[in-house]
Amino acid sequence: MRRKGNMDIASYITGFVEGKGCFRVSFNLRNKLKTGIEVKPSFSLSQHQRNIKALEVVQSYFRCGGIRYSSKDRSYKYEVCRISDLQKIIIPHFKKYRLVSSRANDFDKFVMICDMVAKNYHRNNHYLVEIIELAYDINHDREKINKEKLLKHLAR
Repeated sequence: MRRKGNMDIASYITGFVEGKGCFRVSFNLRNKLKTGIEVKPSFSLSQHQRNIKALEVVQSYFRCGGIRYSSKDRSYKYEVCRISDLQKIIIPHFKKYRLVSSRANDFDKFVMICDMVAKNYHRNNHYLVEIIELAYDINHDREKINKEKLLKHLAR
């Protein structure tokens, strides 16, 4: 698939993610889990409704994930949350078409977290502490649950 001026779609997507993409890991407290903490890595892109076509192009390219409306910031989000899709589709794309901004560092940490989650390390308190530390380097404390609360929850 080609884009304007001979720019291939893969490079276009990487450039798009440089500006509007996000690799993040969110956490939820879940008493039914052994650790009491659910770990949810995700990749997303946000756009205003007038630019939803761009998200549809990205979704068509990756062939995974979904587009949803976020009332929180009144935008549309293309989001991939399934760990197998992240590892088999999203991560290989960005390893081949490298990010160059500060997102490259976030991506490298995100890859480590996804690898740990795929190996079920997030079910072990010791590794979960490492995952939390890496995630808050990426998320820059944008989480609804702060890092200290998560670590305190683990220590119970």
